[in-house]
Amino acid sequence: MNLSLFRSALLPLLALVCAWSTPALHAGVADQVVRARVAGVDVVAYKTPVRDVVTFTGSLPAGDSFSPDSNLVIATLVGGMLDQGTTTRDKFAIAQALDAVGAELAFSVDETMVSFSGKCLRKDIPLVVGLLAEQLRSPAFSEVEFAKLKKQIAGRLQRALEQTGYRANLSFAATVFPPGHPNHEPSTEAFLAALKTATLDDLRAFHAKFYGPAALTLVAVGDIDPDALQAEVAKAFSGWSGGVPRPDYPRTAPLTDLDRDQTVFMSDKPNVSVILGQASGLRHSDPDALPLRVATAILGSGFTGRLMATVRDQEGLTYGIGARTGNDTFADGDWRISANFAPDLLEKGLASTRRELMSWYDQGVTAAEVERTKTNLAGSFQVGLATTNGLASTILATLHRGYPLSWIDEYPQKLNALTVEQVNTAIKRHLNPDTFVLIKAGTVPTVAK
Repeated sequence: MNLSLFRSALLPLLALVCAWSTPALHAGVADQVVRARVAGVDVVAYKTPVRDVVTFTGSLPAGDSFSPDSNLVIATLVGGMLDQGTTTRDKFAIAQALDAVGAELAFSVDETMVSFSGKCLRKDIPLVVGLLAEQLRSPAFSEVEFAKLKKQIAGRLQRALEQTGYRANLSFAATVFPPGHPNHEPSTEAFLAALKTATLDDLRAFHAKFYGPAALTLVAVGDIDPDALQAEVAKAFSGWSGGVPRPDYPRTAPLTDLDRDQTVFMSDKPNVSVILGQASGLRHSDPDALPLRVATAILGSGFTGRLMATVRDQEGLTYGIGARTGNDTFADGDWRISANFAPDLLEKGLASTRRELMSWYDQGVTAAEVERTKTNLAGSFQVGLATTNGLASTILATLHRGYPLSWIDEYPQKLNALTVEQVNTAIKRHLNPDTFVLIKAGTVPTVAK
């Protein structure tokens, strides 16, 4: 269900963005990374000029797609219990320890990974690494906290059912990806039913099977001593074993028997959320993925995209519209246009969107658009690397996608090498607007009448 389950303890000092001048990166990220396998953990450290603060992130493969067939909610529940106390201290003691030093530590669960992230002062690395290991290794699985968590998730899902965007995204993922695919979303009703039958024994069994250092990665960026970090990881994770490798999901054949025009009617909503798209069949590391991302940015990335420039700015039919590729880190992903329209502007908005889509698809993009977009994407990428959080996240994502860390340094050159012919070829090779799925969620006028 891709729920974000976390608790953070963030004091004002650490709420500030930790940034430095981008020229510090010119030597190359890969050349400055210190990487080692410590107590089974893949530890990646990168020292930056920022003073005193360390940002960290990491993951292990135990997300929703690992849940047993008997109960699809188990992975989410295990991830949700990580910050609800351990066998040696309750959640209040953990929160107090973090608050006392102005540190933060949060956990989340998505389709594939259990992820963690946080910040702390350099001097508090021993405390925070120790807490991270304790929470990953020995969650308490308290009966009281378990009951609370189930109620919280159920309440969150019930509220989400009132959101048009949630309903549209749920229907799209359930339609374009087959059951068993990591990007397929089960119904909310099925998820709520699974919540009721989940037991603590289910959670303990899942934790014992999937949690461990086998594919655990910890990335730390900032004012850090790599040797000292490795020593703390060795101390905190010593003796832990288990876990599973990162998944290698099989490629899926395109679905043909689809309900391509769906309406999720919701009464009394001020807008209709629309998704138009398909499963892309591509992973981030595929050769055509980068040229298709450039093409997609030209169509629908922010205010520079064709969709916003026309459907919003010129015609005033929507407050927000865009196109993107995504969900392609570990498995083949999707391509979509997302928009919101007032109910009385829905048909005009859809017609305008389809017109711009078909112009982009049939006529392609121009060389000038490609050059401008390559410059914009390269610039945004470099800006992201200028913060500790951005760099840590980029390093982890790079490893998830199966790239060597040198990919971070080479990305601008890979972008620059793309030609307009490659970009236009990728559009035609991987997309077919005639077979797109259209999802409308909200107070759709034709249904209301």
